[in-house]
Amino acid sequence: CVPAGCQVTVQTLACPIGAAAPAGAGPAPPDPAVLAELARQTLGLPSPVIRSSPAQAALQLTNLPTWLWVNPAEWVPESKTATVPGESVTATATPVSVTWHPGDGSTVTCQGAGTPYTSADNPATASPSCGHTYTSSSAGQPDGAFQATATITWDVTWQGADGAGGVLAPLFTTAVAAFRVAESQALNTSGT
Repeated sequence: CVPAGCQVTVQTLACPIGAAAPAGAGPAPPDPAVLAELARQTLGLPSPVIRSSPAQAALQLTNLPTWLWVNPAEWVPESKTATVPGESVTATATPVSVTWHPGDGSTVTCQGAGTPYTSADNPATASPSCGHTYTSSSAGQPDGAFQATATITWDVTWQGADGAGGVLAPLFTTAVAAFRVAESQALNTSGT
């Protein structure tokens, strides 16, 4: 998607694009929205690092809340700047929500990264911001686990050096995790 004659470096787009200018004046800078889209295309967004309690390696239990969150260190805006002579535009992607598909046919959308579980939290209490409760075992699933996905939606805006700005199409990053869920059985040993 880079125009002919252009080169994209780590943070700079250098190319002779733009309308012809009067003799000796050099080419006019391109429309800032064009540079904004080029900056958007070069954003290197991190894939989500899925966290949960109980942890992914542990057995989840039906009817017990599972806390879900993504690594808070990655929940930060990411920016990239495209520059040509006479114009500079920065595109910034900001994470806004996570859509979870826990693998059991349900969908959970959480505003924000979710709340990390700590040892001070009650494991029988649902997450205050992002979680899911499995109601069936994963025993009949491939490899005996639900294949869950977490997709972060990133809102993208741009700002030019001249004060112009706008909104671009959102971006999405996705990660996959496997959750083994067992059904706990109650056993009455009192004989009644």
